[in-house]
Amino acid sequence: MMIERPQDEEMNMSAQAMEQEMNEDADHLLSWDEWLRRHVSQLLLFARQQSRSPEDAEDILQDALVRLARKEAAGEFVGGQEAWLSYVFASIRRLAVDYGRKADRRQRREDEACSADPAQDACTDPWFSSSAADEELKQFMEMQLKKLPSKFSEVIVLKIWGEQTFLQIAETLEISQNTVASRYRYGIDMLRKALRNRKEEI
Repeated sequence: MMIERPQDEEMNMSAQAMEQEMNEDADHLLSWDEWLRRHVSQLLLFARQQSRSPEDAEDILQDALVRLARKEAAGEFVGGQEAWLSYVFASIRRLAVDYGRKADRRQRREDEACSADPAQDACTDPWFSSSAADEELKQFMEMQLKKLPSKFSEVIVLKIWGEQTFLQIAETLEISQNTVASRYRYGIDMLRKALRNRKEEI
């Protein structure tokens, strides 16, 4: 008959305790919504520290969470729920760097465009001003504005006639500030192209 030594008994009890703890952890896995509620504040704070604006931070956090959700849905995520937080933190850091680089490239392009053609500075758009354009030109530009997709024209109208900042427009339309700026630039470029074509015809 084999006698169980106290040391063996202690090891068995330790193993049972670990198994019980693992089972309890499995029973207490959080739902996606619960996990978000528990961690969203610290994730958003970290995103704000990493990004250049609060709007960028929200976009970056959303992108990081989407990446996690897609990996989980595809069964590609390794580490289980306990690894989610560190994964999202790392994603935020990488995305913040990407956002910063894109913003720098965009700014360089805008600076080059403005210096190459200062008369068409995207910040001033003098041909929308009643003091800088004749009535015929104003009517032409307003007609071209109506031809634009509404998502571009509404941003231009709010920016130029509404005298709203990109942040205010973003809050009004419930979209990110980056999206507002992108739509504004794209719409302005389309209007400039129409204006150049008109000048060539004249």
